[in-house]
Amino acid sequence: MSPLQTLSLLLALSTALNIAFTAGLLARRSGANISQAILTGAGSAATSLGVYFAAVAAYK
Repeated sequence: MSPLQTLSLLLALSTALNIAFTAGLLARRSGANISQAILTGAGSAATSLGVYFAAVAAYK
């Protein structure tokens, strides 16, 4: 992998982590229990990474 690809992947992972953390906090504050908040955060992180990888696959 080139350095640009590595940095792009790290940026995507960082963004997904921020999205997951924010979604988990929002779910927790809206009344969900901790396990539901974790699942919500994990689902949103997986969705954002899926969109990123689909865009990369479509670009190539």
